[in-house]
Amino acid sequence: MQTATAVTQCAHCGEPCAKGEQFCCHGCQMVYELLNEHGLCNYYTLNARPGTAQRVPVRQHKFAFLEEEPIRRRLIQYEDDQQVHVTFYIPNIHCSSCLWLLENLHKVDAGVQQVNVNFSKKEARVIFIPGQTTLRKVVETLASIGYEPYISLQDLQKKKPPVNRRIFYQLGVAGFCFANIMLLSFPEYFSGEHHMDGTMSLVFRYLNLALSLPVFFFSAQPFYASAWKGLKHGFLNIDVPIVLAILVTFVRSVTDVLTGAGAGYFDSMTGIVLFMLTGRVLQDKTYKGLAFDRDYTAYFPIAVTVVKDQQEIPVQLPDVKTGDTLLIHHQELVPADGILVKGKALIDYSFVTGESAPVAKQMGEIIYAGGRQLEGNMEILTIKEVAQSYLTSLWNRDEMQNKEQKASFIHLLGRNFTWIVLFIAAVTTIYWGIYDTSKIWPAVTSILIVACPCALLLAASFTNGHTLRILSRHRLYLRNAQAIESLAGTTHIVFDKTGTLTGKARSAATWHGRALTVDEQLAIGAVGSQSQHPASRAVAAVCGKPANTEVLRFTEDTGQGLQGWAGQLHIQLGSAAYTGAKEGEGSQVHVNVNGDYAGYFLLSHTYREGIDDMLHALPYSLTLLSGDHDGDAPLLRNMMGAGADLRFRQQPHQKLDHIISLQEQGKQVLMIGDGLNDAGALKQSNTGISLTENSNNFTPASDGIMEAAQLRRLPAFIRLCKASKRVILISFAVSVLYNITGLFFAVQGKLSPLTAAILMPASSISIVLLTWALSEWAGNRLLGDDSHPRA
Repeated sequence: MQTATAVTQCAHCGEPCAKGEQFCCHGCQMVYELLNEHGLCNYYTLNARPGTAQRVPVRQHKFAFLEEEPIRRRLIQYEDDQQVHVTFYIPNIHCSSCLWLLENLHKVDAGVQQVNVNFSKKEARVIFIPGQTTLRKVVETLASIGYEPYISLQDLQKKKPPVNRRIFYQLGVAGFCFANIMLLSFPEYFSGEHHMDGTMSLVFRYLNLALSLPVFFFSAQPFYASAWKGLKHGFLNIDVPIVLAILVTFVRSVTDVLTGAGAGYFDSMTGIVLFMLTGRVLQDKTYKGLAFDRDYTAYFPIAVTVVKDQQEIPVQLPDVKTGDTLLIHHQELVPADGILVKGKALIDYSFVTGESAPVAKQMGEIIYAGGRQLEGNMEILTIKEVAQSYLTSLWNRDEMQNKEQKASFIHLLGRNFTWIVLFIAAVTTIYWGIYDTSKIWPAVTSILIVACPCALLLAASFTNGHTLRILSRHRLYLRNAQAIESLAGTTHIVFDKTGTLTGKARSAATWHGRALTVDEQLAIGAVGSQSQHPASRAVAAVCGKPANTEVLRFTEDTGQGLQGWAGQLHIQLGSAAYTGAKEGEGSQVHVNVNGDYAGYFLLSHTYREGIDDMLHALPYSLTLLSGDHDGDAPLLRNMMGAGADLRFRQQPHQKLDHIISLQEQGKQVLMIGDGLNDAGALKQSNTGISLTENSNNFTPASDGIMEAAQLRRLPAFIRLCKASKRVILISFAVSVLYNITGLFFAVQGKLSPLTAAILMPASSISIVLLTWALSEWAGNRLLGDDSHPRA
């Protein structure tokens, strides 16, 4: 805790205050006392004066508008009796203290359950308990501790932080001062310091000193801040050598001018800052241009059914508007918040909340994006645009652990690289201190500048980022960069059959049994249309779907069958075991009407175009796990090869067990399914890819989503992922070669600091261009031109 002794800086925010006072204003005192009351004064140990000034008090009813239901509904992303989810943009997030305090918000407001902070976006995702606190109270609590959210209902759908213009001002100052210092230094460059008028030489030197001050104290601030933050946390980041080079050059130059020993090296010092800032700006621009922060359209290549004039029209997600009526089938994901207007809803929100218990919804209630329908078809009236960022955040929720594993060696490299650079600089100083002291400064300064792991660190992230873009152009959407390496390391591939190797839309069904009445046929079609399983859709296509027939008490036993009431008829569709029928040959969907066996539909599947060639091109051991009959076994044996393991009549738990057994044998398993009966197997496999075909059957268990028509390109996709690893290795080799070459000349004192300052950002940009060019070349060679550009 702070003592009551007289200070000139506020104990909370560090701003000047009256002598003898501990706080600059009542607001800062209130925040300090609030943190002290809840045992959160460790906040002040993380950074010196981490608080935000509270001189402008929040007026009493400023956030009363958050109690208005229409406004509240627009802000909230999910709500039930147990928890409410909302994301705020908080401009005042600026350091590790902010993260610590926000993530401990539950100690200030007991109703807050969890806070997750995205530091780069300055966003905080808050989960609170509705019975213990309110949206207004949460916002008021945030404002009271100096983190008032920026709430603009007009910008709610496209909420972006303001552009940081400071770095451009710093770059402009550095460029102006560097150009003028170079101009004032020309006389000495061409005539030498002993051939100029002494008075003019002295004037030019002091002008250069004056011009260097804004660069040293203002333009170089990003490097000071980054290096200092790293040192405070015991981490030598890549900005430490740069800061040392700036300091050494500036101090040496000032000393030379003040003692009359020479003109100094202000041109080199300002050039270092200018070219480092230029490289950083260009790097950031290029990094953002590669769209690593992809929106939902990069993850969910799905269409949703919009009902218009009793017509069911498939519409791409970006085209869904507020007020559209969406038809959500059984097991489909809800893509946008909406009000239930038809049917019954039993929603699985485990993707959103982690709770596995489904939630029943009645007519007129809100259903939130991210839920999965478990009780037949329903229709919702959308009240928000498709929840882009929210669905993306849910999809990426499990990504962080993989990223840490992936990036750990990169951080280790960066940390050790700085120590190596400092060690080389120290050895060089000792060597030239013994043999030629005049070479100490140019050699050491050049080493500190030229030897930087920026290019090394960029190689992997840019290569993987661009590979993700190439794959997405060809309708394979991977969750993250880790999935690229996982896919490249595949040694065994497991396929589902129905809906994966066979096309859903091309399945045909023929009836074998007693004659069906018109009502029975329509009832069978109505119940079958509730499911997205290919067999059910084939049956519904034959029987037709009445527009106004409501299906009640619909249930589906995954991998077995489904049942429900259509009018006065109870319909059961499914396997022989599910309906109590006798097992037959071929793919059959057996039918019970009001408990009596009526017959079966015999399905004839059409395999997807190019599947035969694709299977023959895969140089891996293959397995087929199908819940279907083994009638196609001879054909599949011919397509997949004599060594393939074909397993039929597989239940979901059997598919999962087989994946586990393959992994126990040390195999890297790629599982490809349609996401309906394969969720467990997809999640267990090293890489799980879910196919999608004109339906909203995206499964959160998968590592990637592939448009079904692109399955024929699977061998090329895997080869591209392997090529991506080779591109990274090539980029690493080029980066290491650059550093070794630069150090070779730097330790000899043959590389000027100014030249080193130009070469360092140039190397980073060249690595970006190299990785982009090689990745693009590999993509064009393996996948050809993109004939279906992304919308």
